[in-house]
Amino acid sequence: MSIDKTQDTAPKTTGAVVENPEAAAGADVAVDPRLLVRERGFAGYVIEFKRKIRGGDLGSLPVVIGLIVIAIIFQSLNSNFLSAENLNNIAVAMVATGMMSVGIIFVLLLGEIDLSVGSVSGVAGAIAAVLSVTHGMNEWLAVLMALGGGAVAGALHGFFFARIGAPAFAVTLAGLLFWLGFMLQLLGENGTINLDGDGVIGKLTTYYFSDIAAAYGLAAIAVAVFFVSSFLDSRRREAAGVPSRPLVDILLRTGLLAVVAFAAAVMFNQYKGLPLALLLFLVVLVTTDFVLRRTGYGRKIFALGGSVEASRRAGINVTAVRISVFALAGFFAAVGGLFWASKIAAANQSAGAGDLLMNVIAAAVIGGTSLFGGRGRTWNALLGVMVITSIQYGLALEGIATPIQYMITGSVLLATVVIDSITRKTQRTAGRA
Repeated sequence: MSIDKTQDTAPKTTGAVVENPEAAAGADVAVDPRLLVRERGFAGYVIEFKRKIRGGDLGSLPVVIGLIVIAIIFQSLNSNFLSAENLNNIAVAMVATGMMSVGIIFVLLLGEIDLSVGSVSGVAGAIAAVLSVTHGMNEWLAVLMALGGGAVAGALHGFFFARIGAPAFAVTLAGLLFWLGFMLQLLGENGTINLDGDGVIGKLTTYYFSDIAAAYGLAAIAVAVFFVSSFLDSRRREAAGVPSRPLVDILLRTGLLAVVAFAAAVMFNQYKGLPLALLLFLVVLVTTDFVLRRTGYGRKIFALGGSVEASRRAGINVTAVRISVFALAGFFAAVGGLFWASKIAAANQSAGAGDLLMNVIAAAVIGGTSLFGGRGRTWNALLGVMVITSIQYGLALEGIATPIQYMITGSVLLATVVIDSITRKTQRTAGRA
């Protein structure tokens, strides 16, 4: 009988302590960072960071660094870039694209693509406008009909892809053309339907919680919820005998979040207050992140992104999950379409056109979602759309022409895809993919 001698050299663990964290890190073994932090303190962060760099696991670090660089560059060119008014405008402007990007992230996690989200968003705005303005329907009901229409459109794409077996690229490309024509048909010869700025849709991007307690209260709630959830999760893991974060680590992370959250609150209160649009976006991000990371449905999506055949053999209803994911993409496309309609206070023929589709996909990819499936979080939509919108507003402040903006955004997207490809190759080399 042969004995695998690598067992003798593997790093040994006792309870929640790594006896040889340096050896583990040096061998690029995926050691839980919580063990390293407990054993080595701050040095554990350094060891784990080096291991991630060697393994190609960069996470959101490139995006965060990119945002800092963008802020420094544009602030040096124009002192108004980091003003409360400009940052507030960026926060509101990014929500429509960000909402649509959340849906795209679900599709990308499957390793697929949806090219129809721009047209579906335009259809949603047209449905809401025609029903509420032309036919006098209650605006809340019109909004629900528009959202339902987006979900149905996405489910149809999912049906042809998952049940019939047509490629998602071809199906959603056909959907892009079909729903564009359907939107034009709905809007009629005039091509534009103006919306009530004080209505439900109009207030999506114009309403602000002017009381300073709103922004500070949201920041306090976010920090408190993060601390409590992290602390309880650590206690559960400790009780189960698995690696858990020490209290110092939780306090450090909570402190960093508090700095960011209250700095944002101060900024919002210097202009108009907390935007309703941003609040809704954050609620969507928290909810969808919970669904992906804490539910069986979310685990099925990640499993499909890893291996369809393995998921099928594990008993996952591949067809149902795929159809539901495309339905979610259509739903969030409709949500984004309503925000776009709110921004211009109208539904018109240009809705969903231009660079919208590119920006939606780019936001997901730039934020850290892999084009190859199986890796990403809905919070990537926030990071990615912040990068894109910040670049657009920064270039606009400098009076840079739209063609140059397109070229710069495209270059950023290309760089992100290249980094993603290199990262995956590095992870395979390190035996982590």
